[in-house]
Amino acid sequence: MLTRRDAISQIALMLGGAITAPTLMAMEAKHSGKTALADTFSLSETQRKIVAAVAEHIIPKTSTPGAIEAGVPAFIELMLNDCYKLPEQRSFLKGVSDLDKAGFLSQNASGQVAMLKLVESNTKELMNSYRVRLQKVGDNVDKETLEGNTGVPFWRLIKELTLLGYFTSEKGVTSSFEYVTVPGKFEPTKLKPGQKAYQY
Repeated sequence: MLTRRDAISQIALMLGGAITAPTLMAMEAKHSGKTALADTFSLSETQRKIVAAVAEHIIPKTSTPGAIEAGVPAFIELMLNDCYKLPEQRSFLKGVSDLDKAGFLSQNASGQVAMLKLVESNTKELMNSYRVRLQKVGDNVDKETLEGNTGVPFWRLIKELTLLGYFTSEKGVTSSFEYVTVPGKFEPTKLKPGQKAYQY
């Protein structure tokens, strides 16, 4: 089973080595059972469609399931409601609203991707103002986190939550790794060319 610590490590690698402090705290809050960190968060049907479309562009369906099939959109809403504080909730809603006002859903796939590339470009500039610091995530384990004075930008939040939701879902793990639920004795295994890595 993919542990919380493994998920953090994999997501940090996918996002260039650092994850945002709110995501780290949200994962800890969910793990420890602390919920309702902020006001109730919910999305309208249109907003849910936007989140689903964005998540599917981040992890599209190919020969493996995409973000929608892995249940990522519902996971994103659940995490934002249960585990994130008000600044991130507001930032996320603003990002979704901005896409809605720009007519995101009325665009074809290439138009949507172009809009998301622009959002990503703007977010990169904004993230330069964030500072990196070490935060404890377990016994003797520190991870680099990104902190800023305002809520984490929408693009960074949705990217982190899409990856976290996908790689902690059954479909995401089993399609990306040779998943072994109960490993036997430890022995070195030589992977065949093109074979997926093992995940326990």
